[in-house]
Amino acid sequence: MHLLKLFSFDKSEKRALEIKEVLMRYFQERLDAESDRLWEEGTLDQERLDQLRTKDLHAIE
Repeated sequence: MHLLKLFSFDKSEKRALEIKEVLMRYFQERLDAESDRLWEEGTLDQERLDQLRTKDLHAIE
């Protein structure tokens, strides 16, 4: 809700790109941390990554 309110006051393209960059960085850091955690506990390894590479993750199973 706060982001929507922000955009209602400042509709500049530059501000939107800055917010997009901040959000992308935030979620990339979370993804990296979770990937590291899964790797360290053994849930994720090279074999599993190879399996995922050929799988359509958008398909419903």
